[in-house]
Amino acid sequence: MQKKMQTVQTLLDALPFIKKFRDEIFVIKYGGSAQIDERLKELFAKDILLLYTVGIKPVIVHGGGKRITEILSRLKIDTTFIDGQRVTTPEVMEIVEMVLSGDINKEIVSLLNNYGAKALGVSGKDAHFITARAKDFEKFGYTGVIDSIDPRVIYNLLEEQFVPVIAPIAASNQIGHPGYNINADLCASKVAAALKAKKIIFLTDTPGVLDKEGSLISTLTKEKIELLKKDGTISGGMIPKVDACLEAIEGGVQKAHIIDGRVEHSLLLEIFTSEGIGTQVLGG
Repeated sequence: MQKKMQTVQTLLDALPFIKKFRDEIFVIKYGGSAQIDERLKELFAKDILLLYTVGIKPVIVHGGGKRITEILSRLKIDTTFIDGQRVTTPEVMEIVEMVLSGDINKEIVSLLNNYGAKALGVSGKDAHFITARAKDFEKFGYTGVIDSIDPRVIYNLLEEQFVPVIAPIAASNQIGHPGYNINADLCASKVAAALKAKKIIFLTDTPGVLDKEGSLISTLTKEKIELLKKDGTISGGMIPKVDACLEAIEGGVQKAHIIDGRVEHSLLLEIFTSEGIGTQVLGG
């Protein structure tokens, strides 16, 4: 009986958040171990189904860098990085699109559909809803910077009660162009701003943003982030994550969250509990 009462109390504790977030759009950047570990993949699908069932509108943007590197290595195609971003040659771009749109995207869509969420996969090339230009063609090749997002494509999918699953590949306005490889974090932040999402949540392989002692920082603002960058507390791979958070906030998203995707049901813990489990970035 005690265990049953605890279950009821958990549901009651979540109820205010369910009411608050019903019909709101949440953009979720899906990556790291949560996208690779088989058990975590299944739990992620169940979490998305629960959000979907209680009336929240999840939009998923996924990465796939590790899988791309693995396939390039298998095919003996050289791949290099500058400032943490992949140099996308024509040969690399072909593999990027194959892996992101043809492999990972369809795997996520199939998983969600198998668990009962009505998912549909797209890339920015579909209806040209994401267009981009070269970041620096001489340096990065077909690695792009987003110019525009047409949110109507995703709004239409949400209206039909689909869970959109977005591969971060953008179209070019040039006929016959192979398209652009887009950083998934920055793609997610742009999509969230264009959709006027309530939240953007980044699943990572860290508990969130940590201080110099390794303790979790639960709340950050733009000013605090700039200070932590200057003193080296925020460094390396966390920099593009917090930059993507700030870009989303500046674009009108209410809150951005960086959470540990290795924790089972981390999405639900962050969304439906007062304490949360990661770092939230606020405006102001």
